[in-house]
Parts: sequence; structure tokens; C-alpha cells
Amino acid sequence: MCSRTLFLCRHYSSQAKSVAYYTTPIYYVNANPHIGHLYSSLIADASQRWHNVANKGCIIKFSTGTDEHGSKIQQAAETNNSSPPDYCSNISKRYKALAERFNIACTDFIRTTEETHKNTVQNFWNVLNKNGHIYSSTYSGWYCVSDESFLTDSQLKETVGADGRKIMVSSESGHPVEWTEEPNYMFKLHSFREELIYWLTRDEKIIRPKKFQKILLDLICNGDLPDVSISRPSSRVHWGIRVPGDDAQTVYVWLDALVNYLTVAGYSLDPSEFQKVWPPDVQVIGKDILKFHGVYWPAFLMAANLEPPRSILCHSHWTVDGEKMSKSKNNVVCPFDRSGVYTSDGLRYFLLREGVAHSDGNYSDTKVIRILNSELADTLGNLLSRCCGAALNPDQTVPRMEVEALESVAALDVTKRLIESVEKLPDVCRGHYEDFNFYRVADSIISTLHSANLFFETLKPWELKKNPQTSKELDVVLHLTMETLRVAAILLQPIIPNISGDLLDKINVEKHQRHFEDVKDFSWTNREFKERKLGLEKIVLFKRILSDGDKRAKANK
Repeated sequence: MCSRTLFLCRHYSSQAKSVAYYTTPIYYVNANPHIGHLYSSLIADASQRWHNVANKGCIIKFSTGTDEHGSKIQQAAETNNSSPPDYCSNISKRYKALAERFNIACTDFIRTTEETHKNTVQNFWNVLNKNGHIYSSTYSGWYCVSDESFLTDSQLKETVGADGRKIMVSSESGHPVEWTEEPNYMFKLHSFREELIYWLTRDEKIIRPKKFQKILLDLICNGDLPDVSISRPSSRVHWGIRVPGDDAQTVYVWLDALVNYLTVAGYSLDPSEFQKVWPPDVQVIGKDILKFHGVYWPAFLMAANLEPPRSILCHSHWTVDGEKMSKSKNNVVCPFDRSGVYTSDGLRYFLLREGVAHSDGNYSDTKVIRILNSELADTLGNLLSRCCGAALNPDQTVPRMEVEALESVAALDVTKRLIESVEKLPDVCRGHYEDFNFYRVADSIISTLHSANLFFETLKPWELKKNPQTSKELDVVLHLTMETLRVAAILLQPIIPNISGDLLDKINVEKHQRHFEDVKDFSWTNREFKERKLGLEKIVLFKRILSDGDKRAKANK
């Protein structure tokens, strides 16, 4: 192996870690949470929950939190007649409440104003400096205050402002820029071009979906890769972490923010514990911060002789009724408000059911109601209610199946199709989860539940109940339907943890039997199966939501 190849490979290890590390981006506290922030957290949460379902007994570190430094925070605090610390604390509480409301099962919630993070940033800076990747310079260029970054000429476009004058703006964000000259510290980004290309192309799963890998490669191979300014004068940006040994400079907010992943992993604490966690297994980001995570972040890590992330999952954004979400259009969707209507699991289900990483999703209240009523209330919830109703199931059990009755029912085409669908479902869902295609997981499960509903309707258990001679066939129908529900609920845990938990509690599945290794232990192959008592509590898995039209019709009756 040549010396250059050895140099490129030094950052990568095949060594297994004892802790799986998942992250959301940390959210900038210049505004309250909206469904885009929630979507990022849900993708990461569903991913780490699936890892837990698929790997019984695993240890997971899952972080989220808030990014609280920079000039935009200074301005937001001033606009809200607040001090930066108080302003940050108030908004950060909203993001923490978001995680709690939607059952985002994070192990760590980090704030970049914490002392531990400040120490980590300064330690990391010192390592970059010691390794020779930082130099001081007077920087001249176009600066975007809103994006808190300098831009090259290729990242700019000319437009006409509200006053009719021509102005320069960022071609990506559309935010105005201004010419700035100031002393900065610079990071030698240009020297990492070859290593970045190697990292991006060594494994097709590094950046997903693939379209975002292509965007990064185009940026690195064909675009500018100038050195990046990693500090700002403290006289202009005072709300931030000071550069070690130079109080006249504040650490660039993006270097500060990205280091949060190191802080959570324990970079400045115990090296042996840090090695158990690092590198991140999955980092979830939105497409608007792809450059920072796909170019700057791995380059910073390489410069510190640390392994870059093993996978970055980049997702697209949400529009609302076909329009871009913005304050000016008054169409920003508040997840707290909507969870009061649709429940937290209902909104989780919709966003993961409808969102696709490679293109923007479209939020519509009409669509939310239609999907939740059709799939959670009718297809899933109603099927459980029918099996647990006293009319068909007076003993309140998952009944035992007699061999002859099972063979008789299993000979029917509708039963064969159901059993075949259920048996294939776990591996189908595993493939979709591993590709982060949550919408396909939901689609596959709902398809199987449709088969279960057809099976139930075809066998007419209410008719079987009337005749004592067909009581054993009734037991088979109830049992096969509830076994389908068991499989579906275990596989749905990463997407709708509360509803899945309620269903599994109702059919009395033990907590330690809710993993992937349990889901393929189908009861119709288990001759030792005994009847199982249902949970005592009466439940409605998901209550149908009345649309405005339904409410008006009900009021007029």
C-alpha cells in the first residue's frame, strides 16, 4: 500500500464500538420549533429505536440539543428585549419540550452555552492549531449575517432589493451579503480536498440519499474549496466562545456548533469512554446544512486525526399546502399545536409516513386527517377493537388454536395470503429501516393489515360465534388476527412508540419479547402456544379525527 493511500486511510477503522451513536442537528435558537425541526428529530429517533429493536441489549447514545451562539442570537435577544443567556434558555426549553412531547428518546440534550462544551471547543481548537491547520489572516470577502458565513463569488447573485436598488445576495439562501474586511483565523480547508473525496466515495452509505453525495462531490471537485474563516472579531460577535489565547476573537459559530457531537461523546473527559462512542454511526441533518456537515465537519475531524461520521442522512424540507414555510406567509406549522389535535404519535406517523429524504414533503391538515383516520383509526385500531370486543371474545384472550381448526382455516386462499404476508413482513421492514425509508415500512405494514382485515371480513367471525360447532374456527380467526397485530406493533415501535406499546400491552406481550428476534417467532408454528389473557384496560388505539366539515355536519343534525 502506497504512503498516500495509508495517509488517506488513517482516519478509518473497522473496529466495532460498544456504543451506537446517533445524533440530530442541534437547533439554532433564533426561532421556536416547527415541523421541520421535529422531522429531523423523528428520523434520528426512529433510526435509533430501530437499532434497539433489531439489536436486543445494545447500548445507544442519542443526542440532540440547541445551538446558542452567534450574531443572530445577539440580534434576536435584543429584538425580544432580553439578554442573550435568558433568551437562549427560554427558546432551548421549547426544544427540550419538543423532545419530551414527541417521545424523542435522547440520552443527551446539549446546549452550546454549557461549560463542558466551551472546554471541548477550546481543546479541539488547540489540537487543530497544534497540528498546523490554523493560521491568522486579514480576511476580505462577502459576508452573510443571516447565514453567518463568508461566501465566494460563485455563491452570490445580484438581485433588486425592496428599495429598488441592486444588491448582492447568497445564491443558496437568498439572504443579503455585505463586503467585510477583518482579522480572522483561517482553517486550511483546501489541503483536505483529496481526503474528502476519498471519504465521500469509499462507501456509498456515507451520505444518503445518493443525490446529496453528488452535490458534495460537485462542490469539492468542481467548485471552490477555499480556506474557511473560523473566527470573528469579538467586537462584532461577542456572544460566543473566545479563541484560546486571543480574547479579541470569537470562535466561528459553525465550528462551535459542530463540536457539540464531540462534547456529547466525551472528547474532553475520558479517552477510553470516548473511544467506545466515536465516531457517530448516524448523523441526521437537513439539506440546508449539508455543506457544513459534509465538507467542514469531516475536514475538521481529519485535521484532528479523528474518524469522520460513518453515515450522514440528509433530508429535504417541508412545504405547507404547496408553499414554502415562512413567518411572512404565516404558515409555519407549530408541532405543539398540531399534537393537541392529532396526538404526538399521530403527527409522528404522518411525518414519517409522508416524508421522503430525497425530496421536499408537503404538509396539509386535510391529508393528515385522511391518513390518520384511514390507517391508524380504521385499519389498525378498529381491527384490534373487533378482536377484543366482548361480543366475539367474551373470555378476553388471545385464544389457543386447535390443530384441525387451524389446518381447516389455513387451507383457504385468504388465510394463505395473510400468513405469507406476515411471514415476509419482518425482513421487508428490516430492509426499509436500514435504508431509512420509514414511509415504506408504514406502507408495507398497512398492506399486511389490509390483508388481515380482508381475512377477518371473509371468515365472518360474528357468524362463527353463533354456532357452537365453529367455535374452534372462531379461535383461529381471532388468534391469527391478533398475531398479525403483534407482528405489526413490534415493527411499528420506532415510528409510533406509544400506540405500539398500548397495542402490545393489550394483547399481553411481555416487554422483553418486543424485539426483532421475537417478531419472527410466529405462533402458528408453535405447537406449545397456550392461550394468553388480554390486558384488563379498555383502550382505543387511535380516535378518529373529525374534519371541520364533519364537525359542521354533526352540529347541524
